[in-house]
Amino acid sequence: MNVSALLTSVGINTGLCAVLLLLYSILRKQPSNVNVYFGRRLASMHLKHNDPFWLERFVPSPSWIVKAWKTNEEEILGIGGMDAVVFLRIVVFSIRIFSIAFVICFLLVLPVNYYGKEENHHKRISSEQMEVFTIENALDSLSRIIHYNLLSLPSSLLCKYEYKSISQMRLAHITGSPTNPSHFTVLVRALPCSSEESYSDSVKRFFTNYHASNYLSHQMVYRSGRVQKLMTDAEKMYMVIKAASIEQNCKPSLMQHGLCGQPADSFNILPSEDGSVSGKAVVNMDMGKSTKESAAAFVFFKTRYAAVVAAQVLQFSNPMLWVTNLAPEPHDVYWSNLCIPYKQLWIRKIGTLVATIAFMFVFLIPVAFVQGLTQLDQLQQTFPFLRGLLKKKYMSQLVTGYLPSVVLILALYIVPPVMMLFSAVEGSISRSGRKRSACIKVLYFTIWNVFFVNVFTGSVISQLNVFSSVKDIPTQLAKAVPRQVTFFTTYVLSSGWASLACEVMQIFSLFCNLFKRFILRNKDDSSSGALSFPYHTEVPRILLFGFLGFTCSILAPLIVPFLWVYFVLAYFVYRNQILNVYVSKYETGGQLWPIVHNTTIFSLALSQIIALGVFGIKRSPVASGFTFPLIIGTLLFNEYCRQRFLPIFKTNAAEILIEMDRKDEQSGKMEEIHRQLRAAYYQFTVASHELSKFECLSHGAKKSSPDPKNVNPGNEPRQQNGSQTVRCNLD
Repeated sequence: MNVSALLTSVGINTGLCAVLLLLYSILRKQPSNVNVYFGRRLASMHLKHNDPFWLERFVPSPSWIVKAWKTNEEEILGIGGMDAVVFLRIVVFSIRIFSIAFVICFLLVLPVNYYGKEENHHKRISSEQMEVFTIENALDSLSRIIHYNLLSLPSSLLCKYEYKSISQMRLAHITGSPTNPSHFTVLVRALPCSSEESYSDSVKRFFTNYHASNYLSHQMVYRSGRVQKLMTDAEKMYMVIKAASIEQNCKPSLMQHGLCGQPADSFNILPSEDGSVSGKAVVNMDMGKSTKESAAAFVFFKTRYAAVVAAQVLQFSNPMLWVTNLAPEPHDVYWSNLCIPYKQLWIRKIGTLVATIAFMFVFLIPVAFVQGLTQLDQLQQTFPFLRGLLKKKYMSQLVTGYLPSVVLILALYIVPPVMMLFSAVEGSISRSGRKRSACIKVLYFTIWNVFFVNVFTGSVISQLNVFSSVKDIPTQLAKAVPRQVTFFTTYVLSSGWASLACEVMQIFSLFCNLFKRFILRNKDDSSSGALSFPYHTEVPRILLFGFLGFTCSILAPLIVPFLWVYFVLAYFVYRNQILNVYVSKYETGGQLWPIVHNTTIFSLALSQIIALGVFGIKRSPVASGFTFPLIIGTLLFNEYCRQRFLPIFKTNAAEILIEMDRKDEQSGKMEEIHRQLRAAYYQFTVASHELSKFECLSHGAKKSSPDPKNVNPGNEPRQQNGSQTVRCNLD
């Protein structure tokens, strides 16, 4: 493929991104779209908007970019939690890495590659083949050694710096956050069945006997899927009615009142009082006939340290009974999976692993089709009737430069939902654990199909032949990767640039909102369906592009500027989405970063293995001798980080937990914590506008905010009639 085909893809994706971003800057100002582009702000406070018509609402502006730039990390932490901060640090880490790569590649690598062979007769840049910019044109072994050493050292140093910084942030988050009920709670599964006593009595007897000094109480998990669904639906309905009542009370109008001063065509909304049913945070239910005890329970301990010890120690001589784990946060519990028999979990994990591998091989079909599109000669031989059409210059550039990446992107859209289903079947006890498991599956899936399959094959059969000899893998990679760099570059443009523009546009939510307003005639701006951040799709995408950058930037440096632009644009887009769209429903304390570190190390090691293949092809033993220590050093660095930082993300330090326990005991808070522990993990709840204290604490510190009455685009916050009215600026 020549440079002109790449420029065609660049032009199409640049135009698409520009149009979508300009359209977004207009649509976000429209009051009718406030629930699409400001879902988080709607969920955190009850809003009502005026609908004035002013010309400024229809003029594009970069104000959202300025707002995203000015927001500091502390504000992001208060709004989205530590997971959001860690996610943005992934983007910043990538920007730093590829800023260094940008300078190295364009000042050193690209000129060396382009002018490496004196016998080359260079054409006009747009007519050049992409191969002249790759490492195949490097003149001698010394230049190739420089190629691979320049990026490894800064990448390792930055990786260590970020790992250390985020580890410290995690420790500060644990100590600085309000009391978390999950620190006192242990989930116990695989309870032994007894005909003489119930599960609840068995739990009480066991922990009273073996943990008498630290055991506080317990809460059983019940088998009641239908009841839980009804209660969840009731909770959503309650929130909708509550929001509607507030909106109704905020609409004073003389035209609504009759002669006696009461509304003529509406009903009164009674206030929620402490004794009313809607004001209760927990509704007791008769669980005699509608529910049944499951072989799982939440056990509460008097101190955090006692809970951690109980969770990590083997409780019974049979490891398949009385299995303990630290409980997830109350809002993070995946209740339906707690009823799964513990003995089934290993079977489920093997089954999902087999299903994931089978799905990866089934996905070879669309990938092979995509590779067929990149080979113009093969495409003309397979479909002779297309020869006349493909002889047109623009059409051939479109088919080979843009269409393959678009087809692959459309096929990849089905992957995250499938992996989320597999992760749920595995039996994860928390929603965040399910999403983290899906994130890892999607990451492995995309790296395999987007990189390895596309590198090694134009068909399924040739791909299988490549792996017949393991020792030839470095050589095959060294030959194949430079040939596929053009496809990877167009993939960055289509799946990277365009996906960010679609992300900020929220196309699906926008169409749903338009359908609701203009087809169903529903003008309600309820935020009950506010979205949580899709870490399981966005983290793998960013890591995939980082992986492509590490493996391809030195081989073919033309990919670097497109990656750098993607990460810079991602920085602004994701900050905007965290500030305005996505709601933080649970917190993992930054446990995504070990995934990032492992992927970075794998990318570095693979790039160095590819270097060995390149030096083998060029018959450069000196260069190979310099590369072997580099690989060993990378693996030793990974082991150091695994020993130094990874345990911080796996469990909490006893030092920190004991200090927190002492602080609560000295301040007299421990008794209040003990009284509220049981209510925190009550399985059947109807949430009111005022959540219980623990439900608020489990999300972290929430800054109190005034009750806003209006959202009026373009106006600043102001005082009105002695009470504060917040008018959110949508510009």
